[in-house]
Amino acid sequence: MLPQAASWLRRRSWSAADRPVHTLLAAKERTGRTVSVVLPALDEEATVGDIVRTVRRELMERLPLVDELVVVDSGSVDATAAVAAEAGARVEHRDAILPRLPAAPGKGEVLWRSLLVTRGDIVCFVDADLREFDPAFVSGIVGPLLTDESIHLVKAMYDRPLETESGAVVPAGGGRVTELVARPLLNLHWPELAGFVQPLGGEYAARRSLLERLPFPTGYGVELGLLVDALELVGLDALAQVDVGVRHHRHQDGQALGRMAATIYRTALERLDRAHRLKASADLVHPQLTQFTRDPDPRPRPPAGDTPIFTPRTYEITALERPPMHTVPEYATRH
Repeated sequence: MLPQAASWLRRRSWSAADRPVHTLLAAKERTGRTVSVVLPALDEEATVGDIVRTVRRELMERLPLVDELVVVDSGSVDATAAVAAEAGARVEHRDAILPRLPAAPGKGEVLWRSLLVTRGDIVCFVDADLREFDPAFVSGIVGPLLTDESIHLVKAMYDRPLETESGAVVPAGGGRVTELVARPLLNLHWPELAGFVQPLGGEYAARRSLLERLPFPTGYGVELGLLVDALELVGLDALAQVDVGVRHHRHQDGQALGRMAATIYRTALERLDRAHRLKASADLVHPQLTQFTRDPDPRPRPPAGDTPIFTPRTYEITALERPPMHTVPEYATRH
């Protein structure tokens, strides 16, 4: 690890317990900072209600730390919106935000649009598929932003067990895309960021003044893109991480992870190219990913008879990014 990264890891890594809630409330009252919590949600009716109820009960009613709780539904076909509203969140629908611009699919699109329908000086993003949700996932990561004006973005760090369908638990088996793709990319190309334990984690908080100046990749590359761009805009010492315990959530299958990995890799390539650090001609970049599934249909087999048939499916690896929100006219009229 670079000496700079090692020093950062010692100085900018904390536990949620390092800042008791009464300290946060005192800082909030002193500074007048407001906090918005945003849950991007797509078909998460099984978990979104518990998260909303916990945040509302523990961090809005019992302790006035959070001022605004918003679930942005990105086209759910289940009861996500109804469950979230009943639990106490304000629900906004992705397609109704900035309707002049057709929505692109992807988590990053939802996070970008959420800036238009929230008001907080500090915006805290929390994935809507978390189970056994602990309010420290919010209070822990907004803490440094309330108590230290030099901090601009805080990522949660945690243990991430892999819980299989059979009930087996692999203690450190989660975060496969992080270990196989994101961490190598960061260590090789942005080694200053090598100290982040969960660079792709969906739980992080930042000052609005930073978020509104960053471009947002619309897909799964949003976490890596925001982290790299924040490093370039405000510097390493303005970034931090806080240990919030254990993250329990739904895990995706291998092919979904492959598509996620390809998107993250392309997001990294875009930033390397933007900084003129990518020495490859454009025709060497093929923005597609082909994956294979065994074909269950009883089609004629090749001469070998029992040779398996695999059906290819190709996905476009998009590089669409939204511009910094402060350049959007509708945002300027609201803020």
